Amino acid sequence: MRPRLVFGIAGIIVFTTLVMINFSQSINSYVDFEQAAEMTGDRIHVVGIWDNSEPAFFSSETMQFTFYMKDESGNSRRVTYPNPKPNNFEQADQIVVIGEMRGDTFVSSDMLVKCPSKYNDTTNPEFTELD
Repeated sequence: MRPRLVFGIAGIIVFTTLVMINFSQSINSYVDFEQAAEMTGDRIHVVGIWDNSEPAFFSSETMQFTFYMKDESGNSRRVTYPNPKPNNFEQADQIVVIGEMRGDTFVSSDMLVKCPSKYNDTTNPEFTELD
């Protein structure tokens, strides 16, 4: 075999391996707060809803939005987010916070707010479910 072909194939294998390792590290599953407390790392995904029985506020001193969130197991924890409150926060059906647990507080570096879709209107008479 020619040396160029060998180096080319080796380069493709190394590149593919690095891409797969990077991709596997970026895939995370959703956990609740109890599982997040046992895990280490800064890319833990917790899904839940806003606990509106607790206060939510933005501190201009620390530049953090703080709120309480209930995970899918019903555990409520304090969440800090280093940005202002998202515009559609109150209308959210679901919130996904990405970050890490520090004590009893989840420190979120990123947040996804999932709002109800305008296309899922069940009161629209034009569409009916098929039996």
